[in-house]
Amino acid sequence: MVPDSPNDKHLTAEKHPQQDLFICDVADAILKDVMQQMEHPFYSLSKKPVTAIREYRHGDHWLKITPSVQGLATIYDKDLLIYAISQLMAKLNRGQEISPQVRINCHEFLIFTNRGTGGKDYKAFVEALERLRGTTISTNIRTGDEEQIEVFGLIDKGTVRRKHGLDGRLLWVEIRLSDWVFNAIKAKEVLTMNRDYFRLGKPYERRAYEIARKHCGRSKEWKIGLELLRKKMGATSNLRKFRYFINELVERDHLPDYTVEVEGDMVIFSNRVAWWKDSDESPLPRPRFRTTDTYERAKRYVPRDQSVYEWENDWVEFWRESGCPTLQSADAAFIGFCKSRFVRLGGQIETQRR
Repeated sequence: MVPDSPNDKHLTAEKHPQQDLFICDVADAILKDVMQQMEHPFYSLSKKPVTAIREYRHGDHWLKITPSVQGLATIYDKDLLIYAISQLMAKLNRGQEISPQVRINCHEFLIFTNRGTGGKDYKAFVEALERLRGTTISTNIRTGDEEQIEVFGLIDKGTVRRKHGLDGRLLWVEIRLSDWVFNAIKAKEVLTMNRDYFRLGKPYERRAYEIARKHCGRSKEWKIGLELLRKKMGATSNLRKFRYFINELVERDHLPDYTVEVEGDMVIFSNRVAWWKDSDESPLPRPRFRTTDTYERAKRYVPRDQSVYEWENDWVEFWRESGCPTLQSADAAFIGFCKSRFVRLGGQIETQRR
């Protein structure tokens, strides 16, 4: 039986349990991240500077990450992007105009991401900004309807403003997101994340949660080979050490939303919440298919290294983000979603074979 809550004692403490009392504009922002950055290893999992170029290939997707002299952007640096994405998605869902230019109040960011608010925390904030700006990406992974095969930054630029005086306290920074990230936001290619993500203290834990959220989603379970999981996480440790880490996740059972099991060389992520149950008691609405062959028809457009159920979860998430509009046919809407994504990935409808 899957436990319905993680083992909190292995999560870091909540540093600001009363954050809603003093963050008016951002307290109601739901944690969001773009799907592509959850699926593929864009960020370093090392707490030490990594100055070597990283390359990754999976199926038809490839990714090359080049660091600056400060090193590759880390999964902790990514918090800044998650914060910006969450704010923009909150505005977009309220029907407001958005732009890639985002102003971030430093104090609110530190609280939102469950960090301290001392001098070293502000210093780490600036260092993260520098690594994000300095890390360059070359990839064929699409966002929105664009394929960007060129070098671009995770953010295009950043401006830091400090208070005048002896303490020089940071007031705010302004960043400009890359077109690659902004395209994903405009296309709503994002997923909601558990706020306890920021309470995961180790880089591998955060990356494991991202992988589970992207691939298991709201399905009952998702299975993946140990070696392939190591590759998708971007882990640099050998397989023996990586297995030890996965076994530690199993033993501690503290990932938000998901449990982890190991059977031989297979890793199984299971959902703590029974989203998959087809009942009127489901916490969130979910469209129901009327025909039994919908999944088979959709599989014509789903790459062989992906699951039709993953695409269904993404479609349901998109439908909810759009306000749960009434569908004349959930089956047709899902097939249309798969066709559209297939074309964006470079597929040709008339020549596709399964």
